[in-house]
Amino acid sequence: MTIKIALLGFGTVASGVPFLLRENAEKITTAAGSNIEIAKVLVRDDAEKNSLIEKGHQYNFVTSIDDILTDSDIDIVIELMGRIEPAKTFITQALQAKKHVVTANKDLLALHGAELLAIAAENDVALYYEAAVAGGIPILRTLVNSYQSDKITKILGVVNGTSNFMMTKMVDEGWTYDEALAEASRLGYAESDPTNDVDGIDAAYKMVLLSQFAFGMTINFDDVRHEGIRNITPEDVDLAQKLGFVIKLVGEIVERKSGIYAEVVPTFLPIEHQLATVNGVMNAVFVESIGIGEAMFYGPGAGQKPTATSVVADIIALSQGINKGEKLLPFNTFTRDTVYAQKEDLLDKYYFAIETEDKAGQLLLLAELFNAEKASFEQVFQENIDENRASIAIISHKMDLNQFDSLVEKIAALPGFTLRNTIKVI
Repeated sequence: MTIKIALLGFGTVASGVPFLLRENAEKITTAAGSNIEIAKVLVRDDAEKNSLIEKGHQYNFVTSIDDILTDSDIDIVIELMGRIEPAKTFITQALQAKKHVVTANKDLLALHGAELLAIAAENDVALYYEAAVAGGIPILRTLVNSYQSDKITKILGVVNGTSNFMMTKMVDEGWTYDEALAEASRLGYAESDPTNDVDGIDAAYKMVLLSQFAFGMTINFDDVRHEGIRNITPEDVDLAQKLGFVIKLVGEIVERKSGIYAEVVPTFLPIEHQLATVNGVMNAVFVESIGIGEAMFYGPGAGQKPTATSVVADIIALSQGINKGEKLLPFNTFTRDTVYAQKEDLLDKYYFAIETEDKAGQLLLLAELFNAEKASFEQVFQENIDENRASIAIISHKMDLNQFDSLVEKIAALPGFTLRNTIKVI
């Protein structure tokens, strides 16, 4: 038996799929229980089609999605085009045409995944997306299978390679944000518009997906608190190192008594924490649970072959079900009603970087603000910027998110004070 698939797009990741099917054919065929054949490949237009043929690619390139939707021999559609549209429309049409779908499109799934999964269920087909989180790290399938009997309490993730590369340069080599971004752009790690990476949006998309698999709850993207690395300065990095911390952009999902909470924020990680050693463009997901305890999954978060490996793993899993002639289960069957945690249940330490006039009583004003919020200092550092301005860095004791938000607002409103940065401390 042969399972026929269609590729939507033939860019970097998509071209890695035939590479794996060719180079690892024996193992893939044995695992899938059948041969896997690329029947058709959708490209933008005739110009792209002719260019690919001239480069020696011998596939059946088509320029209309209808050529795939109406082909009853095609069992699985692989969407690797990226962005929201036309990917959303094409995936919807493929599911409605009773074809299983594999995608790596985290943006689309985070924003419209519930809708697409409902369409898949209505049409008795499956939507799989292992490659949508952390590229080559098989984290979603691990959460589905290996953690079935365990209760996960917390997920921590360094899941954006661009921002992690930049933070590594800022920590290891003392670069500024602008210097690190320029190098990331030169090497092709950063897009021409790096907003999604440096502002924590990309990582927040991944937290939405991880929340479903780890906790059975679907968090709305707008409810993932996210902040990027634009405001990190060499001074922040230097103080963190002196105190035994490394700054990383960390995604966190935690379940408290009142519910679930997710955020992506710059974080002071102790240098002995496993995530502190995740450098460059690498990704890692750190899982805490009541059964296994602590475990970290590390690997490349992007790239042609790592991402294609996760895509082909989904194709194999779908092929196994097709060959058995059975109805395929959804990728994730663990679902609960989404209940959000109350802010008073979310306790953390924070770093506050403040600039103020260099005169007596300024630290006392801050102490009074903290005391009014029933919060306190753990450590305080002060140094002169020039003859008129001073820099104050505060590491707080644990406070809840209500206290933190109130302090941010009140410090920013103090005459003569500038709240330059805040960073969570683990």
